[in-house]
Amino acid sequence: MHTKNEIVTLTIQDITHEGMGVGHTEDGMAVLVPRTAVGDELQVRLVKVNRRFAYGRIERILSPSPHRIEPDCPVSHRCGGCVFRHVSYAAELQYKERFVQENLRRLGGWQGQVEPILPSPKVDGYRNKAQYPIRLQRGQVTAGFFAPRSHEVVDCRNCRLQPKDFGEILEQVLEFAEEAGLVPYQEETGTGDLRHVYLRCGEQTGEKMVCLVVNGTCLPHAQALVERLTRFDPRIVSIQVNFNTKNTNVILGPHTQVLYGKGTIMDRLCGLEFDLSPHAFYQVNNMAAQMLYQLAAQYAQLSGKETLLDLYCGAGTIGLSMANQCARVIGVEIIPQAVENAKINAKRNGVENAEFYCGDAAQAALMLQEQQIRPDVVILDPPRKGCEDTLLETIVEMAPDRIVYISCNSATLARDCKRLTELGYQLERCRPVDLFPRTSHVECVVLMSKVKE
Repeated sequence: MHTKNEIVTLTIQDITHEGMGVGHTEDGMAVLVPRTAVGDELQVRLVKVNRRFAYGRIERILSPSPHRIEPDCPVSHRCGGCVFRHVSYAAELQYKERFVQENLRRLGGWQGQVEPILPSPKVDGYRNKAQYPIRLQRGQVTAGFFAPRSHEVVDCRNCRLQPKDFGEILEQVLEFAEEAGLVPYQEETGTGDLRHVYLRCGEQTGEKMVCLVVNGTCLPHAQALVERLTRFDPRIVSIQVNFNTKNTNVILGPHTQVLYGKGTIMDRLCGLEFDLSPHAFYQVNNMAAQMLYQLAAQYAQLSGKETLLDLYCGAGTIGLSMANQCARVIGVEIIPQAVENAKINAKRNGVENAEFYCGDAAQAALMLQEQQIRPDVVILDPPRKGCEDTLLETIVEMAPDRIVYISCNSATLARDCKRLTELGYQLERCRPVDLFPRTSHVECVVLMSKVKE
């Protein structure tokens, strides 16, 4: 039996879906080691030992993997976001493609082969949104990101995944907060003023949004913030304050006040213009998202005659990007602000064959079924938890010819594809698209077709 603090020698043979390296001791016990690469030969200190496996940390690198590179972020080992900051991007893509393949085979029962992963055009600075928690830790104002499985904020004001000017805007907000006497929020007591700083930018337009999330009903000295930010960066076209007084880990509260400019920013995606509010879902990697939506349109095989049902439609980006290829688009989204954005986006782009409804996806699908609206193609882009079984059953009852499923979690995707297979559909194609370089996340698109009787 191995013991805590024991040092073992092993070679990393595999990578888990969370980015942990896997090696085995001489007697066969699996050891999970963060920040490792396949091929690393290591001395590892065991920090936690279970009956069947152990967790370890690198004590010494005896022989580095050919995939290993020098990390270029001083806090990546603490932040936990960039689990692949220490390996080449080519190796990261191989890992992610294999993750999707293994989940579809092991959890979905699919024996096909995924198509080669599409890499992101940008590996750093690709995110168009950042949400920085603001806390007082050890007497210091801290802004950055939560460490994995903890409530501690790792101070990181110049994350390599964000545009450089996000860090500069964040510093301006923190200087304002100090001058205005705003106290960082304290989760333990529910006291303090400033909870989060939310930044969003239009990759194609350069427009920027700054939104302060406060634990209260007003923002003191708001005009001073407006004057500071607009003087610092004229591309900031929207300054807002969001009120969240609940003891919750949900970032945004229900009410937002515009302090300056407009309530949205505009960006371009797939040749269309989109208005984005703080609440609206929008892919964080603009250039890779265009590749993702073009792949989804290819899988949808639209001829111009189809009715397209876009569930979890957000601000309408997917459905509107395909509207000129089908007869009718019906979008469904549960967030009211996002539905309003979608309607505005349709009008802005002159799309007259799209309509959007606010509601739960399963309830909306049932409503359309009762109205005897039969979609030819259903687009699914659910959150990480995937789809409820009742929704999948309702979709199948509408008998679309094709289901195009976009997912950021290949495990729940595989589960749902297996269920759809049981209900009379077959998985024909799947391709991963890397929207989140350096992290463990990967998007993918799946095509499922109705089995002909």
